[in-house]
Amino acid sequence: MSSTLDSFTDTVRSAWQTVSGIDEPVSTTVVVVTAVVALVLVTVRPLWLMTRHVITQAHEGSHALVAMLAGRRLSGIRLHSDTSGVTVSSGNPRGFGMIATAFAGYVGPAVLGFAAATLLTLNRPAAVLWSLLLALALLILLIRNLFGFFSLVLAGAVVGAAAYLGDPVVRYAAAYLITWVLLLGATRPVLELARTHLRGRGQGSDADQLRWLTRIPTAVWIAVFLVVTAGTALYGITRIVVTQLA
Repeated sequence: MSSTLDSFTDTVRSAWQTVSGIDEPVSTTVVVVTAVVALVLVTVRPLWLMTRHVITQAHEGSHALVAMLAGRRLSGIRLHSDTSGVTVSSGNPRGFGMIATAFAGYVGPAVLGFAAATLLTLNRPAAVLWSLLLALALLILLIRNLFGFFSLVLAGAVVGAAAYLGDPVVRYAAAYLITWVLLLGATRPVLELARTHLRGRGQGSDADQLRWLTRIPTAVWIAVFLVVTAGTALYGITRIVVTQLA
């Protein structure tokens, strides 16, 4: 029994050392190349239609996290092939918890990207990848449709391979690429939402729900989404650039 416990303790200690480990700083080339690749992924439309699934996963995950923190009961998450998604929770239909839950979706990817950028400036790419892997595992438990399940499994397989099998450079490259995609891609769905509402559509969007909850116009909420996502992304990018130049 003692040997089994010691083995388990050693495994946990080893896993923690891997997750919390600090790698040697990566070359500026890796940072710049991954930034360029991410910029292409979020600006070239055919590629964006695939990359947007990553943003949607972060979007719906943010809804789910804030809903749980607000004390709401999660019924499940659905991710669709057209890059849309929905997170269903139950509880008070109005009030701060519902407002926070509705607000979290569009700003979530940028905040997640900023958190990842902060870890990368501390030379902790493994922490970025394993944290994302844990988040994906939790999302799988909440998913309620087949496409969403397979999209999360695929994302988890890619992140897991980089985290578990990759050398430090591979870990850095994967962590930076995901971080850049979150930072650079967080604003585009907000701009798409604004365009949709200008065309007289978009009823039922997060911004529209916030209008119903607060009586603050939809356009104001879209503007707030834009300020938060663009501002957070800019700050995260600045932190990375300053760290690399230091």
